[in-house]
Amino acid sequence: MITEGTRMASYDYEVAVIGAGPGGYETAIKAAQLGKKTCIVEEKSFGGTCLNVGCIPTKVLIRTANLVSEIRAASEFAVDGVDPAAVSVDMKKLQQRKNGIVKTLTGGVQALLRGNHVAVEKGRAAFVDAHTLDLGDRTITAENMIVATGSKVFMPPFIAIEGESRVITSDEALELDSLPERMAVIGGGVIGVEFAYLFSKLGVKVTVLELMDQILPMVDPEISAMARKSLEKGGVTFRLGAKVKSIRDNHVHFELGGKEEETAADLVLMAVGRVPNTEGLNAERIGLVFDRKAIQTNERLQTNIPNIYAIGDVNGKVMLAHTASHEGMTALTNLCGGYAEVDYDKIPSCIYITPEIASIGLTEEKAKERAGKIKVGRFPLAANGKSMIEGSTEGMAKVILDETTGEILGVHLFGSHVTEMIGEVSAAMAAELTAEEVIGSIHPHPTVNEAVGEAFMAAWLGRAINNV
Repeated sequence: MITEGTRMASYDYEVAVIGAGPGGYETAIKAAQLGKKTCIVEEKSFGGTCLNVGCIPTKVLIRTANLVSEIRAASEFAVDGVDPAAVSVDMKKLQQRKNGIVKTLTGGVQALLRGNHVAVEKGRAAFVDAHTLDLGDRTITAENMIVATGSKVFMPPFIAIEGESRVITSDEALELDSLPERMAVIGGGVIGVEFAYLFSKLGVKVTVLELMDQILPMVDPEISAMARKSLEKGGVTFRLGAKVKSIRDNHVHFELGGKEEETAADLVLMAVGRVPNTEGLNAERIGLVFDRKAIQTNERLQTNIPNIYAIGDVNGKVMLAHTASHEGMTALTNLCGGYAEVDYDKIPSCIYITPEIASIGLTEEKAKERAGKIKVGRFPLAANGKSMIEGSTEGMAKVILDETTGEILGVHLFGSHVTEMIGEVSAAMAAELTAEEVIGSIHPHPTVNEAVGEAFMAAWLGRAINNV
C-alpha cells in the first residue's frame, strides 16, 4: 500500500529496447501489444545486421546467382535458344535491386513500430544506471531494459595485413559492383561458405581457407561433407587445416601440414565470425557481468541486474535472427511476471547454398553422447519424385531419434527447398511429437517434403517406403 510520504518510481517508459534489429524491433512491438509503454533506441540502421548487411541482402545476391545457374542449364529442361555463354550479371543493377529490397523492408520496420505505438528514440544508448540511458543530447529512463545491440564483424588481430592487399568483410562484400577474378575466403563457417558459393556461381575463382578439418563445423559432419563435395564440384577450392599467418600484396600466406604455402587473390574476404556488439554501451560501468565479450544472461534472458535483459547476438548464445526474436518473446514473458526459457536444442538453422542446408537439434555424434542409444534414418533425394522433376536430386534427409522413446533428437536436411521444410520439424519438436506421430501425419505428393516423412520411417521403422 502506498502511504503518505511515499511514491512509486516514475519512468519515461515501462520497457526500453536498445537496438532495432529483428530481435529488438519485434520485442518492442510485442511489448507495446502487451500494453507496455515502450520505446526502441536506435542510432542508425532499423532492421539491424540482418536486414541491412546480413540475411536479406545476402539472399538477394544468392537468388540472382541461382537464377543464372538455372538459365544456363535451360537446355536440360528442354528449353532451346539460350546461349549459356551469353548469360551474365550486371552487378550495378543487382546492387540497385538489393538496395531497393533493403529499403522497402527497413522502411516497413519503422512503419510497424509506428503502427504499434512504439516510441522511437534516435541515438546511441549508453547506460548511466540500471534505469537510465544517455542518448547524447538527452537521457531517458525505463523500468525495464532489453539489450538487443547485435554483433559486429570480427577482424582477427593475429593475421597481419601488409602491402597493397585488398581485404574486405561481409559488409563490403555486399556492396561490390564489380567482380574480381580470384577471391580468397578466410573462414569456412556459414558466412564464408555462403559467400564462397555466391561468388563462385558468379564466375569468381574462390579458395576457402579453414583452420578446422571440416567446413561448417556446427553442421552434422555427414551433411557438411556432402556440402563440401557439392561446392567443390561447383568450382570452390578448399584448403582445410590451413592456419593463415598474413595477407601481403594480395597473397594469403598460411601454414598447412607443417609447410608454408600461399594463394594469390585479387580480393580477400575475412569471414572468421562475429562478436557481440557492446561498444559505447557502458555496460561494465553499471556492473553487468560478461562471458568473454557477451553479456551474460540466465535461462530467462535476465542479466545479473534483474531489470535488464539481453537478447540476440549480444548474449553470444546462438547468433541467428530468429533466435533473437524468440529470446525477445521469452524475455517479455519473464518481464511480465511469467516464466519461460529457450530450448536451444530446438532452434533451426539454415544455410543458403544450393542445395540448401537446414538443421535442428543434435548432430549424430552429440545425440549418441546425450541419449546413448539412438536410431538414425536417411532418405536420398535421388529417390524423391519432386526433386527429380526439379533436376535437383543431390541431397538427403537425415533423422536422429531416441531408440527407446522415438523422441526427435535431430534432423539434418540437404537439398532443394529444405530451408522451407525445417519448420515442420521445429513445430513437431516444440509440440514434443514422437517419430510415430510424424510418420502418421500426411506429407503431400509430389513434394520434396515427402523425404522428411520417409527419413522418419527409415529411422523408426527401419525401412522407408520409396527406397530400397
